[in-house]
Amino acid sequence: MIDREYTSPRRTKIVATLGPATDKPGVIDSMIQAGLDVVRINFSHGSADEHIERARFVRERAKALGSEVGVLVDLQGPKIRIARFSEGYVLLDEGADFALDNNIGRLEGNINGVGLDYKTLPHEVKPGNRLLLDDGRVVLEVKQIVGERVECKVVVGGKLSNNKGINLLGGGLSAAAITEKDKEDILSAAKIQADYLAFSFPRSADDVNECRRLALEAGLKCCIVSKIERAEAVQDPTLEEIILASDAVMIARGDLGVEVGDALLPSLQKKIIKLARQHNRVTITATQMMETMIDNPIPTRAEVFDVANAVIDGTDAVMLSGETATGKHPHLVIEAMSRICYEAEKQRETRVSTHRIDQVFQATDESIAMGAMYIANHFNIRAIAALTESGSTALLMSRISSGIPIYAITPHEKTRQKVTLYRGVYPMAFNYEGMDNDEVVPNMIEELKRSGQVKDGDKVLVTRGKHRGIMGGTNVLLIVEVGK
Repeated sequence: MIDREYTSPRRTKIVATLGPATDKPGVIDSMIQAGLDVVRINFSHGSADEHIERARFVRERAKALGSEVGVLVDLQGPKIRIARFSEGYVLLDEGADFALDNNIGRLEGNINGVGLDYKTLPHEVKPGNRLLLDDGRVVLEVKQIVGERVECKVVVGGKLSNNKGINLLGGGLSAAAITEKDKEDILSAAKIQADYLAFSFPRSADDVNECRRLALEAGLKCCIVSKIERAEAVQDPTLEEIILASDAVMIARGDLGVEVGDALLPSLQKKIIKLARQHNRVTITATQMMETMIDNPIPTRAEVFDVANAVIDGTDAVMLSGETATGKHPHLVIEAMSRICYEAEKQRETRVSTHRIDQVFQATDESIAMGAMYIANHFNIRAIAALTESGSTALLMSRISSGIPIYAITPHEKTRQKVTLYRGVYPMAFNYEGMDNDEVVPNMIEELKRSGQVKDGDKVLVTRGKHRGIMGGTNVLLIVEVGK
């Protein structure tokens, strides 16, 4: 492989969550200008009308600024939570008794116990189980179950406030991945015409297939993102089955870390990213990546290392949550994350790949994609121009680690928005209507030159289908020298 530096754009994509902080005038523009690739709309908060308006506004501003920004809708999922306290919170001492009890009113929790939003908990736990509340900040050990009451001892005490989440150490709670609220929210996601639909706590490939079916029924043909956050979801062979049923996976390190233990997270992150790339799926690494920047204008050194390591692991995207949704400096967080990603991408291991090197390809477009990347990485290629209908060729190429930009050139807006999440792939609008077949490639190259991506003398590797307008029809590979 030729070892060279390009002044190509950042390859790892940045997903940022919308919220009250991003509703302020000028903030969305500054985020797009700072390098935003995909917005996340979190259906755990706010109303459907608010979400629909936010998506509309982001697309409007992206178009005005000449950018492509994808939209990811994140469903709330099951509410595995306690109810509320009469005083808003309690302070629990280690060794104290505390109950989780369906018979306590939803607003009547106190120092002795609290009600449950997750009503089936008493029927799913047994003595000796450990329950982790508020992402593990409070730990309870189950002593006994009496009817609808789970009697516990406080193992790790502290402040416990309203509606905090409950995790069972080791996993095993039976909550359905898709709730009635999620089904309603999928209808709203269809109105938004989301590019990606993320859902929480899948236990199996069947959950993924059900989510896809509901989306299609609602009129939403989009990519399905499975959030990996249950202990049972990372077991073999379940993890691989979930990845194969999905278009993308999100490593949701909050709930996952609580269920499996934080010490296992680094190795699981690497495993999930590697397995997803092997199966030509997209990965998003999420949770607390730059969390101190909710309040501070610069990240901690630990956060810098966390983002950089995810990039070196091969993640397609890194995600911001509260940092942009409620933080003080949304655009500064994106700028900082962008700098970290860009520097991490200079490491040689991010541009070297043995992806599928010892396998036989089953499809023509995959063979073209793999051949293109081999040539590009071993020849003096400045850019790859993929004329694409669905974006699949660009996705296949992006599974090969490389420092060479891949331009997904397409007339289809939905395809351009979809590829905003693919590592190293950049969408470009190109309308070939009215052109003869022989005119398409010269006009593509001219468009790349006009936009400043290439110059005279550069070599561009082009992939396309002999016949335009056919999904999965890529079967031509060319090397073109700009200006000739």
